Amino acid sequence: MVLSEEQKRAYAKRLLLARMRLLLKHGFYGLLLMRMKFALDDTCNTAATDGTQIFFSPEFMEKLNDAELEFILMHEIPHIVLEHCIRRGERDGELFNIACDIVVNSNILKSNQMNLQSITLREYGESMHLAPDGKEGYEYTAEQVYEMLGKMQKRSGKASNGNGKKTKSKNGSQGNITSDGAFRDDHSKWSSGAEDEAAQNIQRDIWRKRLTDACEAISIRDPDNQCGGIPMGAERLLKELRKPQTDWRTVLQDFVQEEITDYSFTPPDRRMDDSPFFLPDFNEKDEFAADILFMIDTSASMSDDMITAAYSEIKGAIDQFNGKLRGWLGFFDARVIAPKPFADEDEFRAIRPEGGGGTNFGIIFAYVRDHMQDQLPASIIILTDGYAPFPDESAAMGIPVLWLLNNDDVTPPWGKITRIKI
Repeated sequence: MVLSEEQKRAYAKRLLLARMRLLLKHGFYGLLLMRMKFALDDTCNTAATDGTQIFFSPEFMEKLNDAELEFILMHEIPHIVLEHCIRRGERDGELFNIACDIVVNSNILKSNQMNLQSITLREYGESMHLAPDGKEGYEYTAEQVYEMLGKMQKRSGKASNGNGKKTKSKNGSQGNITSDGAFRDDHSKWSSGAEDEAAQNIQRDIWRKRLTDACEAISIRDPDNQCGGIPMGAERLLKELRKPQTDWRTVLQDFVQEEITDYSFTPPDRRMDDSPFFLPDFNEKDEFAADILFMIDTSASMSDDMITAAYSEIKGAIDQFNGKLRGWLGFFDARVIAPKPFADEDEFRAIRPEGGGGTNFGIIFAYVRDHMQDQLPASIIILTDGYAPFPDESAAMGIPVLWLLNNDDVTPPWGKITRIKI
């Protein structure tokens, strides 16, 4: 189908207007769509995405009214954000495609207060949204729905034959496998698993950052997500992006016990005492950690994924101490971004990373010496890849230092060391 320039502009205008409407009505989807490129593709039967663009068949677009076009845009973006495009692996392609569509459509349905018209196309009817057990797909991941479909296929041999049949779930509802003539977008541009792994990791990192940013933007208006601005699938993925690998209770308690001779006493004013520095008091009844300075390496050698991992570890420490962890969070490359205090998760989340230059560990201790004399840290925890010269131990001025490294290649010459894997 050969399109004139005028036709191309008309299609582009429709897509941009639809995106603008979604930005106003469904901010989460709209914000993410602002990062997408659109393309017309007459080899595509309906719509498709490859993780970087959303493709539309011009003939398909002609059949859509404005509300239907909004639904299709809302359908494509979660495939990218929930990493469906790169998560198929060795799974059966047809079953996995169906599972992903069920999860996506159900999340859209929930975002529209369960109004079935929001996932219905005049030509195709109601889109798939129920898992085989009759529950809404938004309650599950695509992998979980895929497993259900696989079991159903083994029992009946008909789950993915594409003949439009429905199977009754055990609770009597319609477990929608492929509704007669139901809308199916084109998943042929998804990764087959054979593509370059590094490219997939880059795409994953980019969209995880975009997901985090979109969720944070929506949370400003609706902190508890009471309006359902953030879909269930996105909330689930956000929680699963990075689980802390470090048992912070054990690490910090061991750290404390190695450095303190009598931790039942209240730490004295460190400016008036030449004895070894004290660390936070720990006891079986009430573990509390205070005055810990966390410094995250944001130099050019630290990828977004590495910085996300560092954030996740500190968030994990806050969670494990049930709000009884207080300190500062700062960033450094060749300079120090002034550490900011935090006393709870909300204050921690409000602190955003900066940096991107070279790496210099010495400036951390110089900053502490020059700017934190009124309240010296009880300990310093540095989250880094370690690729920089280490200063002499005397630079720490007796303050215990824990190096949290994201590789096995570097070993600091002093201080305590623990490692995480990226």
